[in-house]
Amino acid sequence: MAGSTFDTRRAQMFPRLEPAEIDRLRRFGQVVHAEPGAALATAGVASPGLFVILAGRVAISRRDAHDESQPIVEHAAGQFVGEIAQLSGRPSLVDVKALTQVEALLIAPERLRAVLVAEAELGEQIMRALILRRVSLIETGAGGPIIIGREADAEVIRLSGFLARNGHPYQHLDPDQMDCAKVLIERFQVDDSELPIVLCPNGEILRKPTNHQLGRCIGLVGPIDANRLYDVAIVGAGPAGLATAVYAASEGLSVLVLDTRAFGGQAGASARIENYLGFPTGITGMALMGRAYGQAQKFGAELAIPDEVASLVCEDDGQHRYRLALASGETAQAKTVVIASGARYRRLEVENLDRFEGACVHYWASPLEAKLCAGQEVALVGAGNSAGQAAVYLASQVKKVWMIVRGESLAATMSRYLIDRIESTPNIEVIVKSAIVDLESEDGKPNQLSAVRWRGPDGVETVQAISHLFLFIGAAPNTAWLTHCHVELDNHGFVRTGADLAPGHPLLQTSRKGVFAIGDVRAGSVKRVGAAIGEGAQAVAAIHAYLAEA
Repeated sequence: MAGSTFDTRRAQMFPRLEPAEIDRLRRFGQVVHAEPGAALATAGVASPGLFVILAGRVAISRRDAHDESQPIVEHAAGQFVGEIAQLSGRPSLVDVKALTQVEALLIAPERLRAVLVAEAELGEQIMRALILRRVSLIETGAGGPIIIGREADAEVIRLSGFLARNGHPYQHLDPDQMDCAKVLIERFQVDDSELPIVLCPNGEILRKPTNHQLGRCIGLVGPIDANRLYDVAIVGAGPAGLATAVYAASEGLSVLVLDTRAFGGQAGASARIENYLGFPTGITGMALMGRAYGQAQKFGAELAIPDEVASLVCEDDGQHRYRLALASGETAQAKTVVIASGARYRRLEVENLDRFEGACVHYWASPLEAKLCAGQEVALVGAGNSAGQAAVYLASQVKKVWMIVRGESLAATMSRYLIDRIESTPNIEVIVKSAIVDLESEDGKPNQLSAVRWRGPDGVETVQAISHLFLFIGAAPNTAWLTHCHVELDNHGFVRTGADLAPGHPLLQTSRKGVFAIGDVRAGSVKRVGAAIGEGAQAVAAIHAYLAEA
């Protein structure tokens, strides 16, 4: 792939360790041997850890849609085998086979994390290589599941988006465009109504899977030990939740992070964040949150994504612990709980909106959505920073962006730098004091958006041919799962904490001792990535204070 990470950063992806560096690693692993042809790792099967090759050669390969092996690279003495999955013991994305007699140092996941912490410079070199290898796999789709279904299908978009936002490689085959997809459909005797199907690396076939089913199949999430008592359970893997995970785990607390969709939250969907401290040229939300996700794994936090928390159980059993009931039927327990569940996207009040959601109506603007509407005219509703970032990004991919705004201008709700950029972008047109009143479809295609109708301040309605609509109209707090625990909320459903409850009440603590709230879900929070990360760090200090008292 021209210009790919594999080509441009190959030296960093596949460094060769010096003998002295390998000697420093020996105390973290054990020496193993393999005969020629033996498998050191198999795609879809949990890998035993990172292999440092001491002698011999190994081949790393991936499987294509026909289940045929495609070579990626070979490693010799001084090089190591693994990528980011080896930090947490998740299934391998590639096949690793011995080409000769092999002697290797096997470093198990928990010991690999110890290497990254104890050996700073060497750990940095290894961590960079693991991340770059995952980036390269994502670029090529190597080692991930194969989605077979039509590109515009809402289910295909959902599954693709789920994998992309979780930083997991995948391939998509459209039966209308690729003969190999038709062959696979015939081979597995799949009816058209069963599409999309997903072929997991372990050989399992899923028909229209949920995100949770797909996550289980590819090893993103495994069973949770109901008997383990964590120091802290964090509900939500956005900036606030990940910050808490990184700081808590790095300080030796046992951490469980749960999220129903993907790491990064709404920040992870931002096309470019330009006002985050330390990144003068900007950074995509996915890149920023991906780094935080890797950090959390590095320090040993256990991340269960996707795993939805159905309710928080607060019956006091005298042992200072809380129980989380999961939608999967599992339970988890912890001494403290951090509510970082953020907010749910608000929906447009249009009667037939649900008909178009998923395929034509979108709540974030990633490369996946941009590809669907490339070269077309799109409509975007919203006037906050997220809307501005999305509009600027989409303008670089589409013919025109119609930006529908209820207020008189963008000035009251959007940062100045974004307003200036929008004003200087010729294919963005801002329509103020207007609201969408209807979504239209073509005859015979009830689920395909064909036009958007909006009403201006003078009551005049405008109809524009548009097949994709983006909604950035704010969010409502995600607190329904707190109902049974009676955590105190304000009139808008946000969680009350600290002095908002009573003078001198512990910072960030809710009306329940040992339960804290941070980020967008907290009443009075500043809706900024930097503020959320700061609260995540503050929460760890509050947790330490509570645990010491308890």
